Amino acid sequence: MTTQLDDLVTLLGLERLEENLFRGQSQELGWGAVFGGQVLGQALSAATQTVAKERMVHSMHAYFLWPGDPAKPIIYDVDRIRDGASFTTRRVVAIQAGRPIFNLSASFQIEDGGFEHQDPMPDVPPPEALITDAERVKRLKDKLPEGIGARVASGGAFEMRSTDPEWTDPLSPPPRPGRRQVWIKALGELPDDPQLHRELLAYISDWGFISASLQPHGRSTISPGMQIASIDHVMWFHAPFRIDDWVLHVVDSPVARNTRGLVRGQMYTRDGRLIASTTQEGLIRKRRPKPAP
Repeated sequence: MTTQLDDLVTLLGLERLEENLFRGQSQELGWGAVFGGQVLGQALSAATQTVAKERMVHSMHAYFLWPGDPAKPIIYDVDRIRDGASFTTRRVVAIQAGRPIFNLSASFQIEDGGFEHQDPMPDVPPPEALITDAERVKRLKDKLPEGIGARVASGGAFEMRSTDPEWTDPLSPPPRPGRRQVWIKALGELPDDPQLHRELLAYISDWGFISASLQPHGRSTISPGMQIASIDHVMWFHAPFRIDDWVLHVVDSPVARNTRGLVRGQMYTRDGRLIASTTQEGLIRKRRPKPAP
């Protein structure tokens, strides 16, 4: 594994304080707040550590309540709601400085047979035919404010390759349909731990997700004067996969209204298996002027 990926795996591991209580540290990615995907991954890790190993997470529903401070640890309090014959349910509250900043409900299931069908993967260029998102940003460094480029390009432990047309003006892009497709892969080989791969997929599923809802309006996540934040995040896991091999996230935004944008995603392995579905609603609005003193 690369150093960045190894650090992220360690970050997701958490420190166990009590039977149902865990402590996590944070990455400083330059955004001034904890990355939402980090809290998703750590909360899922906390829940997973209280569940029998043969039960795999199949769904998670989360709400982001307050921005997290990357300089302070986060406590994850797990509630063992239900242990049934086939399904296990956990609720996790993330607490920082005595205040809940995030909550998660997750359901786990034993492997079982049944009916199967799936949507086909769209026809897209393979990742090898595309440049990395980091390279896209390098080509635009003269058009980006100082410090912004590093944050936009920093997938950290992951490499990303978008199928979208190359950007020309990332601060004020031309309006286009609210759809995007991006290949994602961890930068290094990972252990054969299916739960770890799901935690890492949850982590990266939040990266740039809400941006599709800005595209019809000629805005991006770095456009000046915008206030953008994840409100909630839902994820369903359908089939086994490895995040150290390429995964395609196909995203669309069907609606934006009342300062909120909705995005939906499907995640495929490169051989076309649908492995996960994602949904998120986010705050997307112009910053309100501060009241006069």
